Amino acid sequence: MALSNWFSLCLPGRTGRGGSGFGHGGKGSGGAGKENRLASSSGSIFIDLSTLEAATGNFCEANLLGRGGFGPVYKGVMTNGQEVAVKQLSIDSRQGTREFTNEVTLLLKVQHRNLVSLLGCCVANGRKMLVLPFFPNRSLDYFLFDKSRQTPLDWSKRFEITVGVARGLLYLHEESPVKIIHRDIKASNILLDDQLNPKISDFGLARLFSADETHVNTFRISGTYGYMAPEYALNGYLSSKSDVFSFGILLLEIVSGRKNLDETLGVQEVDLLSYAWKLYQEGSELKIMDPNLASYNADEASLCIQIGLLCCQASVSDRPDMYGVHLMLSSDSFTLPKPGSPGIRGRIGGWLSAPSLLSNTNSH
Repeated sequence: MALSNWFSLCLPGRTGRGGSGFGHGGKGSGGAGKENRLASSSGSIFIDLSTLEAATGNFCEANLLGRGGFGPVYKGVMTNGQEVAVKQLSIDSRQGTREFTNEVTLLLKVQHRNLVSLLGCCVANGRKMLVLPFFPNRSLDYFLFDKSRQTPLDWSKRFEITVGVARGLLYLHEESPVKIIHRDIKASNILLDDQLNPKISDFGLARLFSADETHVNTFRISGTYGYMAPEYALNGYLSSKSDVFSFGILLLEIVSGRKNLDETLGVQEVDLLSYAWKLYQEGSELKIMDPNLASYNADEASLCIQIGLLCCQASVSDRPDMYGVHLMLSSDSFTLPKPGSPGIRGRIGGWLSAPSLLSNTNSH
């Protein structure tokens, strides 16, 4: 079956879901309708190649926003004035037809204020492209790790971003019409809108679970080194707790303002997770706080560090689910359990004895 015909069969599922297909009673999907204008105005998600060529200046270098493991991303302006990002699958990309199909299918099934929306796609002349909203603030990694920025994210905004990402993951795991494991939660996959609200992006590696499925065992391990849960990276055991682990690593990056693996630092500090655990055991966990923060709420910061460690527990069963994480972040009266040893096995020196099994998307 042709790829375009296959996508066409998916379309009724999007429009026929009623309110339940676009959030939890509408509560979680606020602000998403505006982003879907391209798809809804024409009655189809398919956009002509000529339209995207005109929007991007024929994919000129001046409109290049960046390159990832999948290929280049270009800024475009549609005829109605709407700014978009066109994610183009390069011919030699690691993301093949299966991943492209997967991303389109899943983006059609879900919609939430903390997930990026699909505006349209293009399949023409052997080329495959996704059309997504344009976010001038780029992604979270730019705000956290680009030390040339004059003004870092303040603490209140970091905490809001943390809660927003948790809400998005909770929706994917428990509230959306289908259960989805993202598999590549990391700072560069958290886009920020004009109000710095977080949007989880890049669903090319996401995995659809049936309602009664708790985990799968897979030989096809894909993700980003440093963010992957050890049981998944080493043994192929994939569950929603894999995303929880990645969220925990991301949370530690948000509070510290540094990458989870940084070989420019001292031996004890190279791995952020190991270092945070060491400091927590010593009762000095706030030493990992971003020194560029002018001020921060010490109670909230300690809470986030403890939640980050809980999310990264070595034992899968000891990690909270995203409902529990969201509850911890949202409730003043919730008593957190004390974390035990985190899953640090294999984090330094390489994940696998057979590196070919791992599709590392760290270039995103």
